Amino acid sequence: MQLPSADAQYAQSCKPNYPAMSKRLGEQGKVIVKVVVGADGLPKQADIRKSSGFDRLDEAARETMLRCRFSPGKVGGVAQTMSYDAPVNFVLN
Repeated sequence: MQLPSADAQYAQSCKPNYPAMSKRLGEQGKVIVKVVVGADGLPKQADIRKSSGFDRLDEAARETMLRCRFSPGKVGGVAQTMSYDAPVNFVLN
């Protein structure tokens, strides 16, 4: 079984938009988003599995995962709908 993954060629669509208010307030953190990826590689659902502790960052991560394209998971070489835990890091430089 091959789990779904974010494909490098789609990396641009998977970059999160850092909320402006979160930047001003110095909010940082890691969000784990459970994404249900269809056999077509498109996200069908995204839910927060582990919060950053900041609602704005969590929602930005969830919205980002809904914009991404993925390499779908496969069983025996056949694409299947599967869930994937996607980490999204928000770090201020």
